Amino acid sequence: MQFTLPEIGFVRLSEVLMVIPVKKSCWWDGVKTGRFPKPVKLSTRCTAWRAEDIRALIKRLSEDSVTGISRS
Repeated sequence: MQFTLPEIGFVRLSEVLMVIPVKKSCWWDGVKTGRFPKPVKLSTRCTAWRAEDIRALIKRLSEDSVTGISRS
């Protein structure tokens, strides 16, 4: 299944994990440490991320892989 990240709006965790291939526990650890963007609570049971933040993360990670910088 192919997922296209929207330019603007919100994406749920399952959609984020389609473009950032890590396990859920790794993602949540990254959110806690600040490596990954903070989520937005849309309701009491609905958490999402701004598509713009995920696009910025992809850009940063790709730049880091080119330069060899690790931001662990």
